[in-house]
Amino acid sequence: MKVFKTVAKIVGFILLAAVIIAVGVFGYLTVTEYKPADTEPLTVEGKAGNEVVPGRTYTLLSWNIGYGALGDNADFFMDGGSSVMSSDEARVRENITSIRSAVQDLGPDFVFLQEADTDSRRSYHIDETSLIRAAFPDAQSTFAYNFKTAFVPYPVPPIGKVGSGLLTISAWAVKEASRVKLPSPFTWPVSTANLKRCLLVCRLPIANSGKELVLINLHLEAYDDGEGKIAQTKLLKQVLETEAAKGNFVIAGGDFNQTFSNVDVSKYPQQEGLWACGRIDVSEFDKSWQFLMSNETPSCRSLDKPYAGANHTSFQYYVIDGFIVSENIDVQTFEVLDKGFVNTDHNPTLLNFTLKEDAVP
Repeated sequence: MKVFKTVAKIVGFILLAAVIIAVGVFGYLTVTEYKPADTEPLTVEGKAGNEVVPGRTYTLLSWNIGYGALGDNADFFMDGGSSVMSSDEARVRENITSIRSAVQDLGPDFVFLQEADTDSRRSYHIDETSLIRAAFPDAQSTFAYNFKTAFVPYPVPPIGKVGSGLLTISAWAVKEASRVKLPSPFTWPVSTANLKRCLLVCRLPIANSGKELVLINLHLEAYDDGEGKIAQTKLLKQVLETEAAKGNFVIAGGDFNQTFSNVDVSKYPQQEGLWACGRIDVSEFDKSWQFLMSNETPSCRSLDKPYAGANHTSFQYYVIDGFIVSENIDVQTFEVLDKGFVNTDHNPTLLNFTLKEDAVP
């Protein structure tokens, strides 16, 4: 009996300690929770280039860089894998260096990057945005947090501190940039350590015109029951329609975590038990909008297991990266570039476009 009481006391102390720790952690996270305003101005760094002009062909590259830790060696626990720290520091630096070089080689006029870390345990607190920005000294750039928390307390071992978001780079003059908050499907206490997604909106003046080229970098919800994706897509639609009504030229692009309904993805059947993407019904938008995704090359691969050494013919692939473009922009080409998922779990998408001259007053 005495032994039983002793064991009970020990168990009780352990449970009490666990409760105290949990209360302390969530209390700290509640106090330090990132709570951005609906719209916030952003700092645009770098030298100003010339204003964009109608009739000239421009190139826009979008790429989810997987915070430098989701190369072909990686799996991830949220997608059915087992890893939290999915790469060591050397591999993170290798991935970021290779991604940066690939972007430089392509030489786009504009770059949308998603999952670029500034200060995260998962990427060894490497400021990836600074490393990438330094490679484009003659361009402007701006950054918006999509994920900012002092500590993510799960799983075991925990993810820890995360500072990550969207990075837009422009070789052409940016008048101003802003962060537009997207609806979040998560409530307290989960919200304290979860993503706070947004739109990174850049406004570029069009030469000899009162109109603007509005570039919207985005990374929509992934791990929700679907309501978050729907709400975020609805707000995106409102932003697009508002800008189009002004006569502006608009491009929204990035990782939608959804497939456009006008894309046939039957060649990439959904495998049971693995993460499934959402779907954007393009018929819910005005017919003037152009929805660009391609099924020729998958834009994303599953993270349930490493890609290196796997049977690629039976792998789970997705088509979730692309662009929505207003009708006053002439889309010349759009393609998904096959980079073999070596440095990140996404392939980059490349858009060549021209502002229609007859659409500028």
